[in-house]
Amino acid sequence: MSSPPATQDPLPTGLVESAEEARQMLRQALQLAAEQGGRELCWLDPDFTSWPLSDPALLDALHRWALPHRKLRLLAATDYEALRRVHPRFVQWRQLHDHVIDARAYDPAEMLERSTPAPQGLVLAPGLLTMKLWTPARASLSLHDTREEAMAHEWFDAIEQRSAASFASSTLGL
Repeated sequence: MSSPPATQDPLPTGLVESAEEARQMLRQALQLAAEQGGRELCWLDPDFTSWPLSDPALLDALHRWALPHRKLRLLAATDYEALRRVHPRFVQWRQLHDHVIDARAYDPAEMLERSTPAPQGLVLAPGLLTMKLWTPARASLSLHDTREEAMAHEWFDAIEQRSAASFASSTLGL
């Protein structure tokens, strides 16, 4: 008699330590967060250029996610110009869905002042997942971990409180 098939998590959790595995984990985490995420998504990265933000499937999932009561909170250490150059499709999506975006820039020195190690990047979908990007080749993911989520949310909020509005949906010239 064969045993029933094991149920799989939507994506593997834990720590990965190769650049390819970290990229794949990020792609899957973003896709899952866009498909199943709740009211809020929190993303942090120095510049978001290595994220798969031009991926048509991800942008389609984000389009379906972007209802008026939802919020995508972005924190970058830059003015988002690199993101504008690398991900023009995401910039177009951002212009269409300005009502759900809160984009801010933080001072990278804030990250160095912390006594505990801080990830370079973060994907947080409260109630669903927490992904930390430690280096381009090292990332960790947890699903439905309230303790990990609470710590990540507190850290994100602390950085956001010391950030400034950035990445307008359009640039006005004279």
